[in-house]
Amino acid sequence: MIRFVFLLLSLWLAAGQAYAERLKDIATISGVRNNQLVGYGLVVGLNGSGDQTTQTPFTVQTFKNMLAQFGIIVPNGTGNIQLKNVAAVSIHADLPPFAKPGQSIDITVSSIGNAKSLRGGSLLMTQLKGIDGNVYAIAQGNLVVGGFDAGGADGSRITVNVPSAGRIPGGATVERPVPSAFNQGNTLTLNLNRPDFTTAKNIVDQINELLGPGVAQALDGGSISVSAPLDPNQRVDYLSILENLEVEVGQAVAKVIINSRTGTIVIGQNVKVQPAAVTHGSLTVTITEDLQVSQPNAFSGGQTAVVPNSRVSAEQEAKPMFKFGPGTTLDEIVRAVNQVGAAPGDLMAILEALKQAGALQADLIVI
Repeated sequence: MIRFVFLLLSLWLAAGQAYAERLKDIATISGVRNNQLVGYGLVVGLNGSGDQTTQTPFTVQTFKNMLAQFGIIVPNGTGNIQLKNVAAVSIHADLPPFAKPGQSIDITVSSIGNAKSLRGGSLLMTQLKGIDGNVYAIAQGNLVVGGFDAGGADGSRITVNVPSAGRIPGGATVERPVPSAFNQGNTLTLNLNRPDFTTAKNIVDQINELLGPGVAQALDGGSISVSAPLDPNQRVDYLSILENLEVEVGQAVAKVIINSRTGTIVIGQNVKVQPAAVTHGSLTVTITEDLQVSQPNAFSGGQTAVVPNSRVSAEQEAKPMFKFGPGTTLDEIVRAVNQVGAAPGDLMAILEALKQAGALQADLIVI
């Protein structure tokens, strides 16, 4: 029976659907997720670009603790220890789902002191812990740093990219797997990446049409509960077919995104404008200042002086008025704005005014 269902699903997927997306691209399985790991350690072997230990006492303390583990005790009255080739760093990584002991994961190493560069350094063995405090991986290796920092004796310095952070591909070895609820229970929950009632309904309808009524049930606009086999092998086969199911996705909410810092404006496809007339002019104020010499008459007792001569002029640039008809589309909005030569700053003001007037049928979001 299960093989028949898989065959039916395969034949249906071969037919395909236009303007649809795979289920694996729009939803994730509840419990199948990355887990963040973090650690603290030392990078050694730096060419004099490490921490200035007089300003970062935690680097010296960490170094002493490491030596103590090897039976080397540094007396407290030793004075200031200069460790120019050592840097205290933080390490973080993402532990992927189903990662097993012995597998390798990439890590990112970042300086937390005042090291100028981590280039050429090596990370010593460091524990990577999860939010529960357990150790899930051990990190160690040579850093790959994309930036560099160089300076001269006269104080001149050049820095390219960020030399105080780097990566170690495969630099951590997984020591403990993360418990997963994937094989527990007789149902699985699909979480939409972008909650949408239309998309959730389409997923439920298509799964139930193929597998029978009641197999899939919508919990809300972002989650769908799906019945699944209890056997782990059958469950994997089942999901391998299910995640390639093509589903028609609901149209996104009409939005206009404005980044006021960069001047970037993104207008969604479904944005429309009600009838409105718009004109937008710009006022240019010009101030010019010339220096003139004031020369007094002979024998008047005056002194020659430099007198500033300022002129202020204002020019109002006349811009044509353009009109939006009922249900104006994105293409028509862009064409109308380009015709009047509006800059990004002008377009921001126009869109905000249209929203205030109730003519812009979209959410205006300023980031």
